[in-house]
Amino acid sequence: MNDFLLYLRYISVSFKSQMQYKVSFWLQVIGQLLGTAVEFFGVWALFTRFNSIGTWTLNEVALFYGIVNISFACADALGKGFDSFTTIIKSGDFDRLLLRPRTTALQLLGKEFTLKRIGRFSQGIVVLGWSLSSLHIPLTFKIVWLLGTSFLGGVALFVGIVIMQATLTFWTIESLEIVNILTYGGVETAQYPLAIYSKWFQRFFTFLIPLACISYFPLLAVLKKEDAFLVPLWFCYISPIAGILFLMVALKLWKIGERYYCSTGS
Repeated sequence: MNDFLLYLRYISVSFKSQMQYKVSFWLQVIGQLLGTAVEFFGVWALFTRFNSIGTWTLNEVALFYGIVNISFACADALGKGFDSFTTIIKSGDFDRLLLRPRTTALQLLGKEFTLKRIGRFSQGIVVLGWSLSSLHIPLTFKIVWLLGTSFLGGVALFVGIVIMQATLTFWTIESLEIVNILTYGGVETAQYPLAIYSKWFQRFFTFLIPLACISYFPLLAVLKKEDAFLVPLWFCYISPIAGILFLMVALKLWKIGERYYCSTGS
């Protein structure tokens, strides 16, 4: 079977193993749902007190919140193997992956598809739907394109960041928690329009970590605010490609990191 069918088989096995204890599974889903709901409650409380942040209203910020959370939920579910790579490399289990006739990246992506992330994903979908409804944004082909590419670019970007974190483990052995500034910190950042931050911060999350390209720019076009922030409309439609390019670079770095793997010596 080809790599895609093999990956589907991995996912099928992961689903079956996680559904062995259904009560535990649904409790975890509910926990994820309530945890992220509390996060949005904090955003709502902020706007209840101050009404707006600059020119941005709660309905508009909810659009950013929704799209980045559904993207991160999917990326977090897909990248669990890379996220737990520290345990794999310390135990020597990575040797087993190297002996198999498939790429290690494919095997780690298929290690576990974390179903409990459905909780965060569902909450993000509800907030996104409420935002689109309250702003009276019709789901035309252009809007669906912008939202769809923003979602896919976001998934690719966050998976790429997790892969880079795992790649560093070839040298550090222990996972560097500072990289979580770019994952969980990136989610917190992208929940608000990038225009509210300092210029250096905007440049960092545009040119080094293209977070702005996968959420801020396409959503400006959805809100028809690209003219106010001097962004070409055509760029808003193609900017999420930066997330896919980031993932490709991360996979190239992963292959370089593999060359430096020295096993556990046991």
